[in-house]
Amino acid sequence: MENIEKQILRILGEDCRYTPAKIAVMLGVSEEEVKAAIEGLEARGVIVKYAAITNVETADDDVVEALIEVRVTPKKGQGFDALAEEISRYDEVTGVYLMSGAYDLAVFVAGKSLRSISRFVYEKISTFSGVTGTATHFILRKYKIEGNITFKDAGEKRLSFQP
Repeated sequence: MENIEKQILRILGEDCRYTPAKIAVMLGVSEEEVKAAIEGLEARGVIVKYAAITNVETADDDVVEALIEVRVTPKKGQGFDALAEEISRYDEVTGVYLMSGAYDLAVFVAGKSLRSISRFVYEKISTFSGVTGTATHFILRKYKIEGNITFKDAGEKRLSFQP
């Protein structure tokens, strides 16, 4: 990957609303060069999507999120990939990662309620061939999302009850 591509990725990672013209000024190159680099990154699948990072607590959205750790027996000749791809196809799933440690996959899901996520685990995830165990962790609060702090200092500190 070229240096200019790395710089563009860093800039877009900070704020994907930057235009090619603004990035060109920031890097001291032509707008056409930036456009070509971005198109190349998109075509190669390096840039997958441009998205806004949202804080569901402040968006007043009734969404429940969870991390489901999944222990699996890898499929012969396919490893973990086949099961990870299968799990990824569900709309409830927002992320799937191969991990080291006691569990093999970290699956992030979003649903309308605790019950809907629980049902997703016992009706779908646990029924896959090769799944040997799960652990579900409901996300109570996000303090930092994709490198961005989500809490405000003012007014959210706990009161001290010490004399």
